[in-house]
Amino acid sequence: MTFPLRLRRLRTDHGLTQTELAKRIGISRDTLSRYELGKLDPGSADICRVADYFGVSTDYLLGRSDRRQ
Repeated sequence: MTFPLRLRRLRTDHGLTQTELAKRIGISRDTLSRYELGKLDPGSADICRVADYFGVSTDYLLGRSDRRQ
């Protein structure tokens, strides 16, 4: 359940709505919402898009590391 929590935290820390972030990373708002609720597991491409957008590692997003970089 780490990815949903870290995704939501990054989004809110950057002052973005789900709609804004979804547009910026090229997914639908509904998909982003389901990621944040833990109802849908993201594919590797979406994990990479989120990591690239926020400048964090994929390991951080997936809970394999607590270091953002």
